[in-house]
Amino acid sequence: MLRAEAKTQVGALELDVDLAIEPGRCLALVGPSGAGKTSVLRIVAGLLAPATGRVECAGEVWLDTSAGVNVAPELRRCGYVFQDYALFPHMNAWRNVAYALRDLARAERRTRAQSLLDQFGIGSLADAYPGNLSGGERQRVALARALALRPSALLLDEPLSALDVRTRAQATRELAGVLRDSGVPTLLVTHDFAEAALLGDHVGVIDHGELVQLGTAAELAANPQSAFVADFTGAVVLTGSAAAGEDGLTRVELDGGGSVQSTDSAAGRVAVSIYPWEISLEPPGHIATGSARNHLSAEVVSLTTIGNRVRVGLVSPHPLTAEITTAALDALALQPGTRVTATWKASATRLIGA
Repeated sequence: MLRAEAKTQVGALELDVDLAIEPGRCLALVGPSGAGKTSVLRIVAGLLAPATGRVECAGEVWLDTSAGVNVAPELRRCGYVFQDYALFPHMNAWRNVAYALRDLARAERRTRAQSLLDQFGIGSLADAYPGNLSGGERQRVALARALALRPSALLLDEPLSALDVRTRAQATRELAGVLRDSGVPTLLVTHDFAEAALLGDHVGVIDHGELVQLGTAAELAANPQSAFVADFTGAVVLTGSAAAGEDGLTRVELDGGGSVQSTDSAAGRVAVSIYPWEISLEPPGHIATGSARNHLSAEVVSLTTIGNRVRVGLVSPHPLTAEITTAALDALALQPGTRVTATWKASATRLIGA
């Protein structure tokens, strides 16, 4: 078990966190740049001393400001993977891994390093230098080094951000397997909710130094507790004023014009949350025959293809994003400037107190 709680000032940021991670589980902290994610990692690793706090891992107290305990970073059994991997450019792959094993005899270091590189599928690159490795290969060397000492906890700082799009998908699958098999608590930070959802057993959303919501990715997406969380999980967020409507629904008069209906109960100022894949597009003037209650006239402003799906940027005048199939794109003959009607159900319209 890894437990960490800390309160401190980091520049203009007031950091206040309290978290616990079970062995073999991964907590992914997600939030914008400057939210305090990396500062949490640095506190656990002993690279940043908070004003008050306590860090305990595998029964060992690494930090307790009330008792004057602050174990040096090199004595904390943390495997730390930095954002840029921080490999030594003048050392080949096996020596980078073996650097963490300086207390062992040279032959033992080489054997352990080679074994880890083999485990990550890059044993044949043991003598290669970082400058001659791809981004994915450097990532695997960094992970091997982090696991070399059989750490009590694994800390990952934006582990996929240095990879190109093509490499990232495979590296994500490999990393998920590493975390699953490591058997130690893992704390991972990222600015990408989709990445956090793939890698984390639980996801914590951090903003302005505060952990604003914690749960599984599905729980956060289904029940965001703030407009910030909804926006960060990929939802479209609109604002307006809610009041009781017809048929037991809530009607929201949107800022800037138009209205939508929701099965949620609310009154007064609210944020409206809808996920892009819940929005369908129809030609202007199309007579709706389904159960969708919400219809907003919109103009296409952008088209982004992602696999067999297309993200359609809209303005209604509210900014909207719909996610449709390529078949639907072709059927509607969409292009920037095309007028459409954005449609979705009242049950897909989540209301959050503003």
